[in-house]
Amino acid sequence: MPEPIPPRTRATPDPLGEPASSASTIRAPGSALRRAVSKVAVDTSPLRESRDFRLLFIGQAVSFAGSMITYVAIPFQAYALSRSSLVVGLVSLTELAPILLMSFVGGALADAVDRRRMVRLTELGLCAVVGALVVNALLPHPRLWVLFAAVAVAAGLDALQRPSLDALVPRLVARDRLSAAAALESLRGNLGQVLGPPLAGIIIATAGLPAAFAVDAATFVISLVVLSLMRAVPPAPNAEGVSVRAVLSGLRYASRRQDLLGSYLIDMNAMFFGMPMALFPQIAVAFGGPAVLGLLYTAPSVGSLLATLTSGWTRAVRHHGRAIACAAGAWGVAIVGFGLAPSLWLALIALAAAGAADMISGLFRMTLWNQTIPDDMRGRLAGIEMISYSSGPALGNLEAGVVGALAGVRASVVSGGVLCVLGTLALSALLPRFWSFHAERPADRAEPGNL
Repeated sequence: MPEPIPPRTRATPDPLGEPASSASTIRAPGSALRRAVSKVAVDTSPLRESRDFRLLFIGQAVSFAGSMITYVAIPFQAYALSRSSLVVGLVSLTELAPILLMSFVGGALADAVDRRRMVRLTELGLCAVVGALVVNALLPHPRLWVLFAAVAVAAGLDALQRPSLDALVPRLVARDRLSAAAALESLRGNLGQVLGPPLAGIIIATAGLPAAFAVDAATFVISLVVLSLMRAVPPAPNAEGVSVRAVLSGLRYASRRQDLLGSYLIDMNAMFFGMPMALFPQIAVAFGGPAVLGLLYTAPSVGSLLATLTSGWTRAVRHHGRAIACAAGAWGVAIVGFGLAPSLWLALIALAAAGAADMISGLFRMTLWNQTIPDDMRGRLAGIEMISYSSGPALGNLEAGVVGALAGVRASVVSGGVLCVLGTLALSALLPRFWSFHAERPADRAEPGNL
């Protein structure tokens, strides 16, 4: 906003006889710069306006950063024990069945019980799983099967938690702040993804895997304390309760909305064909080990972070379907660049570009979901959303590992990026209402339901 003219200038002439307008003229460049920055900078108003959103943001930021350490440590340990990228992909695939089974249950629970309580209980379970990983890593001969079991249990708990976590936000902030809240949630995740993997590489290289898992366990304890300070978030008065009928009702609602189906399928396509992370441990070995592995995992997050910090412009975009599709196509192009990159630094730049594209897609997907899905359906639809953004990477890592084992790393990465672009074009053509979706402008600001 332009700075007001000082009272002296408004009330009396300038002592030097200069016109009063000159003061504002001098300030104009700075004011214009501030206005320009405000249009692109991330909007922090939800943090200022909602105490519970602020607490949730802090707790999940700490917890997620710790989880990113484990996210790197598990595939590193799996590859160290097996020396196989295919095994790393299979470990990732272990997530799929629990996610498919439990996300519907988690979605129904999110609409039927206190959402904050669900997040707390599942955080406690995840802390126990990480504790088991600490014990396994301390064994003279760690067991590979423990990694598979831990990933499966953690995926099931995450599938129970995620719908409640996602459905919390529309209850904590006003509707016209949902886009800003989505950007802040993305910023929180990006900071964890930027800081977590390099920290994981350092801890693994200096203190070992047990210490890496122990740090993650400690972050869950901090998250549990913060969650206890939040107020309860009871279900909506017209909640259906937990039943097969409620789950099917959510599926029917999603199937009738082509814009929602497009947002799910476009992301699944991009992650299935363009997800080369199962190959990162193998690529890292050629470039120097755990420290390089951390860089590979971090590079997409750096791009995502930059995209989030400059996400203010997204408030003016109304064609969310087109924005999602274009961003998904850009992800595929960047993955092709990563596969063809002749050096580590060019590969990291390509991964950063991919991360930025993925974040833009995610921002518009979250805004579309949060602004258009009614609160009494939000948990069940969040469960469906989780399947879309979780099953794609799990299957994509397997696909990358299989193709990498059969045709080589470069062929796996490049072919996946190309198929991602082609799949995005095909889905956009097959789902015209998704492509043409146009969001309404938010109504006059209303207070959130639970402040």
